[in-house]
Amino acid sequence: MPPPAVGLPDELRRRLGVPDAVMIGLGSMIGAGIFASLGPAARAAGSGMLLGLALAGVVAYCNATSSARLAALYPASGGTYVYGRERLGAFWGYLAGWAFVVGKTASCAAMALTVGTYVWPGQAHAVAVAAVVALTAVNYAGVQKSVLLTRVIVAVVLAVLAAVATASVTSDGMDAARLEIGADATVTGVLQAAGLLFFAFAGYARIATLGEEARDPARTIPRAVPIALGIALVVYVTVAVGVLSVLGPGGLDSADAPLTDAARAADAGWLVPVVRVGAAVAALGSLLALILGVSRTTLAMARDHHLPHALAAVHPRFKVPHRAELLVGAIVAIAAATTDVRGAIGFSSFGVLAYYAIANASAWTLSSTEGRPARIIPIVGLTGCLVLAFALPLPSVLTGAAVLLIGAATYGIRLISTRNQKRI
Repeated sequence: MPPPAVGLPDELRRRLGVPDAVMIGLGSMIGAGIFASLGPAARAAGSGMLLGLALAGVVAYCNATSSARLAALYPASGGTYVYGRERLGAFWGYLAGWAFVVGKTASCAAMALTVGTYVWPGQAHAVAVAAVVALTAVNYAGVQKSVLLTRVIVAVVLAVLAAVATASVTSDGMDAARLEIGADATVTGVLQAAGLLFFAFAGYARIATLGEEARDPARTIPRAVPIALGIALVVYVTVAVGVLSVLGPGGLDSADAPLTDAARAADAGWLVPVVRVGAAVAALGSLLALILGVSRTTLAMARDHHLPHALAAVHPRFKVPHRAELLVGAIVAIAAATTDVRGAIGFSSFGVLAYYAIANASAWTLSSTEGRPARIIPIVGLTGCLVLAFALPLPSVLTGAAVLLIGAATYGIRLISTRNQKRI
């Protein structure tokens, strides 16, 4: 589907280059996931946690490659919502958009609550709501301001993660034997760990959802996606190796705040408050980019009347989907005030994996003249997404599947209603 014609009032402004797009992707990936997901992954896989990280990285690479090729061909807001609609049909595009909006709204709430937990544990919900309101205002004022703030956040978080990794691998408590894979590592555990760790990789979708705001998207997006993913993978492996080498699988399993515990185990107590600040800043960075991406997919679905068409409005001055951003911000604020972070993360993971499964299926249909990736990439990506999604804890699978069914039923009811109106 071609982007809106230049000069239309609902056109978004194309102003993002490769560095800006990379920063948005990094701001989404280098976030609270790395601070929170290592412990649950170690509980699932034990000494096989690094295998889970590697598997999550492979699936993420396939997803990123498929998404980048599709985004270059369809440089419009909406990401896989647009790709699924154009390549597989209206229903699959709608289902992808539904999975993304609902799943990532849950991610927004989880990130907001992470901010509250680190900044003021006794008033976590209140701080979470305040964070959502503040970042919604930043996004409302224009995407360029969001990119500027994301640069600062990414720099701070990378510095904190580098400090923890360095302190861990250079400490007297570091033991390379703790990295060895033992008998406690099972196939099921590794798959579940990969599904949990995938939560920390999913941010590169934000680059694709901003296709309508990228300068020369056919060049910008395919370059930005692998660069952002590659940087994130290097950072995650470095941090995971450092933390595992000082805590071991058992210590990591029981750690509520793995990076804080690693700093203590490495006799770097001075890093503990720094890590707490870094975790809060990382969560803010993820929340900023998540609100940005969800609002753009909401815009695309509203343009096609899958959501109320009023949400398709673009602000005449700031050139952002202001109504969609305000609605997303309001829903996330309510969720952050009333929900639990653990349930939000599990629910989000299932939705994100379903979203990327549709992206890989869409990429499979590309021809060689349309920039088709090697056939093995969408096959591995699609298979990996489905396997990891159903390897997640049972409550997450059941809740996620139920929400997808509700979305599909809503689509069917709307389709029947539309047909009946035409007959009348």
